[in-house]
Amino acid sequence: MLKVLLKDGRIVDSNEEDGRRALRHTTAHIMAQAVKRLYPGAKLTIGPATENGFYYDFDMEESLTIDSLNAIEEEMKAIIKEDLKLERSVLPREEALRLMMEKEEGYKVEIINDLPVEEELTFFKQGDFIDLCAGPHVLSTSKVKAFKLLSVAGAYWRGDEKNKMLQRIYGTAFEKKSELDKYLNMLEEAKKRDHRKLGKELKLFALMNEGPGFPFFLPNGVILKNNLIEYWREVHNKYGYEEIETPLILNRELWQTSGHWYHYKENMYTLKIDEEDYAIKPMNCPGGMLVYKMQTHSYRDFPIRAAELGRVHRHELSGALHGLMRVRAFTQDDAHIFMLPEQIKDEIKGVIKLIDEVYARFGFKYHVELSTRPEDSMGADSDWEMAERSLQSALEEINMPFKINPGDGAFYGPKIDFHLEDSIGRTWQCGTIQLDFQLPQRFDLEYVGSDGEKHKPVVIHRVVFGSLERFLGILIEHLEGKFPTWLSPVQVKVLPISDQVNGYSSKVVKRLEENNIRVKLDDRAEKIGYKIREARNERVPYIIVLGEKEQSTGSIALRSRKNGDEGVLDLENFVLRLKEEIELKAL
Repeated sequence: MLKVLLKDGRIVDSNEEDGRRALRHTTAHIMAQAVKRLYPGAKLTIGPATENGFYYDFDMEESLTIDSLNAIEEEMKAIIKEDLKLERSVLPREEALRLMMEKEEGYKVEIINDLPVEEELTFFKQGDFIDLCAGPHVLSTSKVKAFKLLSVAGAYWRGDEKNKMLQRIYGTAFEKKSELDKYLNMLEEAKKRDHRKLGKELKLFALMNEGPGFPFFLPNGVILKNNLIEYWREVHNKYGYEEIETPLILNRELWQTSGHWYHYKENMYTLKIDEEDYAIKPMNCPGGMLVYKMQTHSYRDFPIRAAELGRVHRHELSGALHGLMRVRAFTQDDAHIFMLPEQIKDEIKGVIKLIDEVYARFGFKYHVELSTRPEDSMGADSDWEMAERSLQSALEEINMPFKINPGDGAFYGPKIDFHLEDSIGRTWQCGTIQLDFQLPQRFDLEYVGSDGEKHKPVVIHRVVFGSLERFLGILIEHLEGKFPTWLSPVQVKVLPISDQVNGYSSKVVKRLEENNIRVKLDDRAEKIGYKIREARNERVPYIIVLGEKEQSTGSIALRSRKNGDEGVLDLENFVLRLKEEIELKAL
């Protein structure tokens, strides 16, 4: 257990998570100190700990390379060996500004000037290095035992593309070398599974300069996407949802009513139609509210579960775009459940059951976080308290372990977030359940209660995949492109050994197609070994090899991705087996 020096000067024993964050924050300072020693003209900006490591942004003339990182690592090792103590101090604003100006740290001056006047200005010093910082830190540089600098990238100051481009060095740190080695091995595995690389190799999607953040889906990718959508519809029909579709573009008045125009406008694409302001929807919920208002509702109608595969657009900074994981246009598998207050717990439990079923289908484990009211929120305190209490009690009643994520809720309500764990241990936030008392009020939604009076319904916003595109990216990496048969763009590849069996091969293909099995014939004049290797690289679940022996007996020689060479089989038995596997959606 590490001892940690906090912003208020206390030294405390940390838990594992806080200790690791303090360790990584200190390593970021050690890196900044090393950079200043090697590049005295470098200007400091910010250097926080992150979920998986740390980074620090520098404004400097020199362009950093992998060789530069190696040199910085060596200097960091020297600083660690010096066993420099971390010393905290508090400076009055004028003195803090003077210190940073003397050191020519203009970005730190800007940060100080932007802080509230009452903010306490804390600095942490180690040897000849001092930084404006809120901590926490470990007590000495020697506590850093295992670290690695990973990469360097560009980053705009304060994330604004109008500001100067800085150089960001990413790194990670752990208490033990064994933990670091495990993480680095995971990163190597992640490179092999990179969905951008596999997406290109498997001809699933393309990313083009003509549309940054707007992915192109190729025929194989469309098959994959459509099968996910078909499964989504099947599950939602089972759980009592009706599907709707709302317009892509709606006028400014709607977005003002919803609050998005005031709370989310910087992420919205806007345009003028007939001299009137419109916006391309970044979210589906306002359209869902309008659908509800189209008719009068009674308390007997509830719950109403309306699901939508809505195409949404959000203005993401170019530097934040990343394959399918961060795009500007995506399909959100939204749903809005309109209900009575007394139905909240049961509906939340039903959504959790649905989400659990979907994630189990793909072999995902997950953990849950309850995100509470953010600073930029709307609505009465009593509504927020009731909403947060309802979500928490629903989780407790089904014995679902969860942790509190303070201040990370939506501006209109608290939420439950589902974080998937993939096959190499990374986590991804996908599913969300948001409880909303605000939009029903802003849109003046009503129903007639058992007392004959008008009341406001409660709304649950929820997604399962989240972004369909992002879920596909996660799935590609989770499965390394080896999709279960029911999802695979090509389920069977038929490979004739010679031209003499092309006729029989066509009959086998036709029989498979008659049973709605996605099959491709590779009758090129290539060696059979080459065609088998190519089919394996394409991650095809089943390969049928046909020669004169198979032709004479009406059989097939089967190779499967799971079992390898399965020998000679009867074609009809294989068809039955494959149909059952597809129907069961076996993983």
